Amino acid sequence: MKIKSLLVFALCSLLFLSACSVNAPDTSEITPASDVYASADEGSQEPSLPDNEPSDSDKLIYNPACRSAVLYCADDKEYIYSDSAAKTTAPASLTKLLTASVMLKYMSPEDIVTVGSEQHLVELDSSKCFISEGNRLTVRDLLTGMLLCSGNDAAYTAAVSTARTVSGDPSMSDDEAVKSFVDLMNQTAAQIGMSDSHFVNPDGWDNEDQYTTAADLVRLAVYAYEIPEINNIVGTFEKSVVFESGESITWKNTNLLLDPESEFYSKDAVGMKTGTTDKAGCCLIAAFSKNSKTYYSVVTGCGADSERYILTLTMLSRAE
Repeated sequence: MKIKSLLVFALCSLLFLSACSVNAPDTSEITPASDVYASADEGSQEPSLPDNEPSDSDKLIYNPACRSAVLYCADDKEYIYSDSAAKTTAPASLTKLLTASVMLKYMSPEDIVTVGSEQHLVELDSSKCFISEGNRLTVRDLLTGMLLCSGNDAAYTAAVSTARTVSGDPSMSDDEAVKSFVDLMNQTAAQIGMSDSHFVNPDGWDNEDQYTTAADLVRLAVYAYEIPEINNIVGTFEKSVVFESGESITWKNTNLLLDPESEFYSKDAVGMKTGTTDKAGCCLIAAFSKNSKTYYSVVTGCGADSERYILTLTMLSRAE
């Protein structure tokens, strides 16, 4: 009888291990470009989803009217505030933090890229940083235009350039390159614990198959901010650059928390990203350094530009 029980236990154990092996995500193609990004991956499973929702009397998203809101302390590894963190939302241009992270896995900030025919994929009424076909610029400058003024044009050049670099095939078509890059985005999202997210384009344009949650966006914020180039770019309010091909341009950050002339300016703000689409509403990921601690906030689905800042700063007032 004991022998029979042991055989049954052994068989169940083998079946369980086999199932785990089949269902495990394939991250074999994710090869970080440096130890900096590898170390960022290792701690990527934090933060976990908060346990409790606020009481009705403590729901900040009622006024202003927004979809979700969270404030996370990276040093204490805990949520200061969380409301509807698991609620699905369109990611809008917050997507570009993932796009930048993926590009920097495979390309150096000093690499030179050429803006090409992929610009025809950019929606006509997109936000742009006004790069043009034939412009040659560094990866660093391309990502500056994408993250400061939310250039969808830069997002597509980033996607196509990265995919062709990874594949080793410079003749890959624009559509094939974008699809390949989106695959890398979803692999990276899964790797850093964004289990309730899916992406279909590099710029965050609304699509019913593209979605995320505030909890997943906190994971993305923590991951992206640990990448030095992204950290530096998102904390910059204004930057003038000269392309390798000779053109010059000045970009300003869309994040009003960094604008000294804005009513929403915060001395504690150190960066991150805005996003706005019809499905997403007005969204904001913000990073703060306050009392020697780093905080990340996410607000989604706000009805007006001002509301995302009001809600963000209201949450920050609760930080120690």
